[in-house]
This record gives sequence, structure tokens and C-alpha cells, in this order.
Amino acid sequence: QVQLVESGGGLVQPGGSLRLSCAASRFTLDNYAIGWFRQAPGKEREGISYISRLGTSKNYAESVKGRFTISKDNAKNTVYLQMNILKPEDTAVYYCATFPNWGSWSRLDFDSRGQGTQVTVSS
Repeated sequence: QVQLVESGGGLVQPGGSLRLSCAASRFTLDNYAIGWFRQAPGKEREGISYISRLGTSKNYAESVKGRFTISKDNAKNTVYLQMNILKPEDTAVYYCATFPNWGSWSRLDFDSRGQGTQVTVSS
């Protein structure tokens, strides 16, 4: 059974940075595409970033483009989301999930996801 565990969330001031980690177990990451999405109270789920199975293709939502960077370390079986220049509107629970293909990512139709990590951007 696929297992994903997110970590790295917390409270940060506007303009600050955080790096989220998505550690995979019971499967190897190079067999799956991974996406990060977030959900804030009262708002719809928003896809943030996607990295293909081999890491050769990456995608970012317009709201985070230029500020967030997705990467993967197959040796550590972990995907990272580096978040810089954080804004209060980035406050949400962040999830990583496996996606079988690009089409499923565009619909946020994931196979498995982690439990989420809270990111709060506030002064």
C-alpha cells in the first residue's frame, strides 16, 4: 500500500520560506508522478505543483509560479516543495499525492495522498 507523509509546515511571516517534504514508503517514487495541492478553509482545493515520474516535467499554478520549486530525490524517495516569498494567501493545508498521469493531475484525481501539513503565513 502506497504511503506518503508530508512534513515541514509551520508558521512563517510574510516573505519567509518553508520547505515541505513528501516522503514515500512501500513504493518507489520514480514509478509515480507526484503533485502538491492545498486546501484552505472555505476554499476549493488548488493544485500547486506537479513533477513527472522521471522528474523531467514540472508544472506550477500561476499563483505560485516564480516562488515555489518542486524537486525530487529518488535516493531519499522524497519530493520537496521549496516555498519562498510566502504570502498570507498561501495559508492552507498542503498535501502531496500520486497521480497516474497528467490528465489525472489536471483534475486533481489522485490515487493516494498524505495526511497533509499546515502552512500558516501571518505576521
